[in-house]
Amino acid sequence: MAKPTTIKIRLNSTAGTGFFYVTKKNPRNLTEKLVMRKYDPVAKKHVDFKEGKIK
Repeated sequence: MAKPTTIKIRLNSTAGTGFFYVTKKNPRNLTEKLVMRKYDPVAKKHVDFKEGKIK
């Protein structure tokens, strides 16, 4: 079987709350680290989420 083209990544909150989202990314198209602005329910506001590894 072939490897899947998309990999799972973890989007960690930059607010320091420890909250994270899990999403998929195609590393062939997006070679740089992903940064998204999403809602952090612990901080109760929109903050930047940066890509990290799933342990």
